[in-house]
Amino acid sequence: MTHHDGCSNCQHKNCEKNSKDVYDVLIIGGGAIGCSVARALSQYKLKTVLLEQSSDVSQGASKSNSGIVHGGYDEMHGTVKSQLAYRGNQLFQVLDDQLHFGFRRIGSLVLAFSEQEHQTLLSLMENGIKNGVPGLRILTGKQVLEMEPHVDKSIYSAMHCPHSGICSPYEYTIALAENAQMNGVEILLNQQVDDVQHLEKDLFLVHTQKHVFYTRVVVNCAGLMADRIAGMVGAADFSILPRKGEYIILNKSQGHLAKHVLFPVPDKNLGKGILVSPTFHGNLLLGPTSRDQHDKPMNREQVAAFIIKNAVRFIPDIDPSEAITSYTGNRAKCSRKDFIIEVSKIRGFINVAGIDSPGLTSSPAVAERVVGLCQQELQRHARVMLRNTSFNPTRQAIIKKKDESFKGRIDDPNPSLNIICRCERVTEQEIVDAIHRPVGATDTDAVKRRTRAGMGHCQGTFCEPRVARLLARELKVSVDKIHGHSAGSSILPHRRVTEEDRAYLSSLKSKL
Repeated sequence: MTHHDGCSNCQHKNCEKNSKDVYDVLIIGGGAIGCSVARALSQYKLKTVLLEQSSDVSQGASKSNSGIVHGGYDEMHGTVKSQLAYRGNQLFQVLDDQLHFGFRRIGSLVLAFSEQEHQTLLSLMENGIKNGVPGLRILTGKQVLEMEPHVDKSIYSAMHCPHSGICSPYEYTIALAENAQMNGVEILLNQQVDDVQHLEKDLFLVHTQKHVFYTRVVVNCAGLMADRIAGMVGAADFSILPRKGEYIILNKSQGHLAKHVLFPVPDKNLGKGILVSPTFHGNLLLGPTSRDQHDKPMNREQVAAFIIKNAVRFIPDIDPSEAITSYTGNRAKCSRKDFIIEVSKIRGFINVAGIDSPGLTSSPAVAERVVGLCQQELQRHARVMLRNTSFNPTRQAIIKKKDESFKGRIDDPNPSLNIICRCERVTEQEIVDAIHRPVGATDTDAVKRRTRAGMGHCQGTFCEPRVARLLARELKVSVDKIHGHSAGSSILPHRRVTEEDRAYLSSLKSKL
């Protein structure tokens, strides 16, 4: 590792660094975009480092989004989003075949309940065709009910997109990070960037609270902080406008109510609107809202009621009392109202900013475009991007599928059978694997994102202490040094759903 603990011996602007001490590419931000870029660059013989300010990757918008792999029909034709969404969608299956993070094509339906909404569907389909999205078709209400019997019987029509899909967004991001590190990318956590300086000879000096780094190219994938990072070198010709999205997750008992991703007709203010979708692991997802700082404030009850009202509108059988958790994420909306993927006015400094929806979907295609920009900028340093002939594209899954033949039990002496999380049937072996992987877990939340221990009905009430003891054992520290479940961003009264919360959610539906 060739970063520097200090810079007291350097005169920054005139510093003649040995080429061994200079990174070719430094990526700021360890979300889905930053980790996609890191993994794509690991296919080349480059000296690459990714800096993430948090204790784990996938801690921002990548942790708190829907996990929907969108079809690419909704993005306004001619935008950068419209160029990358469908391309990204098509790369997901290949990535899952290699990285085993979990992805499934289930298709999506945009539901219309009136002639007016039907006309909007026709416009949406026309836009999708312009974007190069194949297979779109309009269904009658009767056809919709044959595919989705729990949709409200007043359904008028729908647009079907067969290749939309679902994944676990944090498992996807973690898989990218693991594979990038396996192939030579340095991934450094707890590295908040405090300053970036543009030096002579077109090098950059990046300061964190712990180290300084010299690099030829900076790729700014800092999400909500992208405008601030760009401003450090005078390259912020945009601003980030956070937009809040809130979700409710229902128990797996509700998962059968939707077979596809179900969208309402798009709204100018709400974007894609409140969707109802199965998750990759079998729960039912409701949300998100779409609120910015200028919108009228809403309290938790109003937010929950808004989500439930819009979800029940097209799936009346939803039982809100089956909620197991809720969460909130902030999307990095941009003042330019489109993705920014470009070399800034400061050569060598690449902005990858404003990557809101469909950012997760587009991330593989965004990475392809960034690789091309890095190639262009490194040529100015007479650096040729040669293929990494030892690149290994594969990464094995952490979560092991368990069928009826699985004989695991609590406190079994065999780690592969010792169940630590009873709700999700997570074993000691899986948790130990998650701890010792590249970019391994160091706290109970990190284990949860990698193994689902704590994501079931009891939300970690039973397993979190057991996970903490395993972490302490494997990391050789005392249990009190292990960070527990974070406070989170629930819109419900309690961090873990109580009977009081379930009664409260049922009452919200009964008031509709």
